[in-house]
Amino acid sequence: MPAKELTPKQARFVEEFMIDLNATQAAKRAGYSELTAQVQGSRLLSNVMVGEAIAARQAAIAQKLGVTQERIVAELAKIAFSDIRKAVQWGRSPIDTESENAKPNGLGIYPVELIGSDKMDDDTAAAVSEVSLTQTGIKIKMHDKKSALVDLGKHLGMFKERVELTGKDGAALVPVVNVRLRSRS
Repeated sequence: MPAKELTPKQARFVEEFMIDLNATQAAKRAGYSELTAQVQGSRLLSNVMVGEAIAARQAAIAQKLGVTQERIVAELAKIAFSDIRKAVQWGRSPIDTESENAKPNGLGIYPVELIGSDKMDDDTAAAVSEVSLTQTGIKIKMHDKKSALVDLGKHLGMFKERVELTGKDGAALVPVVNVRLRSRS
């Protein structure tokens, strides 16, 4: 067998792993023992040839679908910098006599209204995760701005998830070993 060729079971693992990125489940579906699937999945992921095959499949899928870092960051930015006022309009309350944004509906209620989908810009529409009709009216839910901002911050290196320790002027730290010598008396 050539050095770069996967075994049929390893190739099946790669295909199964691409379904849900769950190594244990992929190992089970690829025919590895249920009892050792977790260990086998971990072992397979650390195999260089399997890792290269997974990376190649992921790259092929990304290329086919046009998934790039730029597109992902652009979508996160739409969510992170969205403004609910571009999706809904609300007017004055019955006790507010200053606003002119909405007219009462005849019942003394000043409703919140959705901006029509034909008038909503694409960036705002991308930030909307759900619109539903409930018993009490229309509900709109936006994607989580905080998560999008955190993801963007991580992408830009603003938040460190690990601490890197260095010595003076960025030099590597030299481990200090404490050795106790006992006298034999």
